[in-house]
Amino acid sequence: MGHYGGGGRPEHLVASIPARLREERPSVSFEFFPPKDDAAETVLWDAIRRLERVRPAFVSVTYGAGGTSQDRTVRVTARIADETSLTPLAHLTCVGQSVRDLRQVVGHYAASGVRNVLALRGDPPGDVRGNWTAHPDGLDHAEDLVRLVSGLGDFTLGVAAFPDVHPDSPDLDHDVEVLVRKADAGASFAITQMVFDADTYLRLRDRVAARRDLPVTPGLMPVTNVKQIQRMSQLMGTPLPPAVVQRLEAVKDDPAAVRAVGVEIATEIGRRMLDEGAPGLHFITMNRSTATLEVHEALGL
Repeated sequence: MGHYGGGGRPEHLVASIPARLREERPSVSFEFFPPKDDAAETVLWDAIRRLERVRPAFVSVTYGAGGTSQDRTVRVTARIADETSLTPLAHLTCVGQSVRDLRQVVGHYAASGVRNVLALRGDPPGDVRGNWTAHPDGLDHAEDLVRLVSGLGDFTLGVAAFPDVHPDSPDLDHDVEVLVRKADAGASFAITQMVFDADTYLRLRDRVAARRDLPVTPGLMPVTNVKQIQRMSQLMGTPLPPAVVQRLEAVKDDPAAVRAVGVEIATEIGRRMLDEGAPGLHFITMNRSTATLEVHEALGL
């Protein structure tokens, strides 16, 4: 039998993510992406069930690149809410959506009991490094989306942060200002893109902390495939530090060694950020559980 909180909703759905990020013990969370077919969905649910056992603070399901796979994202998020003990963080982007469309997606999440939303502008469809153009009846910035969702009900809003500076941003000062505006619009926590240089995360976190009380959780991805991480780095505009590239390139022809080095690097970065007071770690799992669990265990989480 489930445990129920205020309003008769299960406790895992009404749990406060910001409150969990402020607990003394570091939080752990996991990010998945929507499966492309039934076989991929089987792999995803195997990972979800394995990772559920370590009782993460929350899990999230992304949209595909350029805002694709929205329907699958909504469906998988709803299924997590309904069939697991996990607290789901629903992704929502402005890409290709009118305000009416966005209200409808938020309504689907609300009907599933989901109360935590990650509000993102999103990347341009087709070419994620192309020029951003808002839907003619849509929104242009994540802070606008935060305001919209905040006005639609009792939602807790998270936003994205970019330690290595957003590809469309002129500098770190601008990124800090954007995060402050998102907080002022109603965001109560932030999650970064994948971090491969702890110093960039710490610099951003400290600059934001000087302006607003906004927990910033770093994204962490254990590398298991060199080509995959190079492609993701290009898509996200997140540079790979030369030291990381050298370590991976040295073993690139040995898949097992790549995986071992990737886990080692993620563990080192994760430990440094936790030692420096990060509220937790947000693991980008690529819908697999093993490497993530190895880092989790190595960090004693």
